[in-house]
Amino acid sequence: MGNVKAVIFDLWGTIVENGVYPSPSKQAKYFLRVRSTFSEFIIKFEESFMKKEHDSLKEGFEKVVNDFNLRIPDFVYDKLVGMWNKNAILSKEYPDTKESLEALKKEGYKVFLLANIDKSSYEQIKDKFELEKVFDKVYPSFKTGFLKSNKESYKTILDENKLKEDEVVMVGDSMESDIKSAEQAGIKGILVDRKETREYEPKVKDLAELKEKIESL
Repeated sequence: MGNVKAVIFDLWGTIVENGVYPSPSKQAKYFLRVRSTFSEFIIKFEESFMKKEHDSLKEGFEKVVNDFNLRIPDFVYDKLVGMWNKNAILSKEYPDTKESLEALKKEGYKVFLLANIDKSSYEQIKDKFELEKVFDKVYPSFKTGFLKSNKESYKTILDENKLKEDEVVMVGDSMESDIKSAEQAGIKGILVDRKETREYEPKVKDLAELKEKIESL
């Protein structure tokens, strides 16, 4: 097991597959007609939408519209809310998720979930995938107030669980929001590359390879 005592997991694209394609955030950019690159859009969008508890999806999207200084007709809100709900409803756990998490827990690792997610989506999927039962602790951004890009999101996990940076690894499918964000917080990352399209080490093709990969770090 080496020095690693805990594994932090990303949610979308890592343990759970989106229910709509293209991804909900990409569709939101399209519906909102935002003229910027997606990488610029997603930072501002998540800051606006996923850092506090909105009472409804519509309220969350109203904040996004306000923060982006947009004006949109009511039917676009309906489209956004419908698409966002559809994503949560049709989302699926990857077949290797449950077994891999159980295998890690059996070996004595703590498993945590760190997710950029809005309150509505989280409420819809937490019971569906038994997130609060499967993970030792969950850290959704709308509750913590921090996105993964903020070092404080990792510091919170370390402090709460009395862990050091070298005792933790981050597992995620995004180089930018998972691997680089962890590295900036002094934490090693393991990339989940299910389609085997990216050059990075350490990486795994599926979660079943994770235990062995962690042991080899």
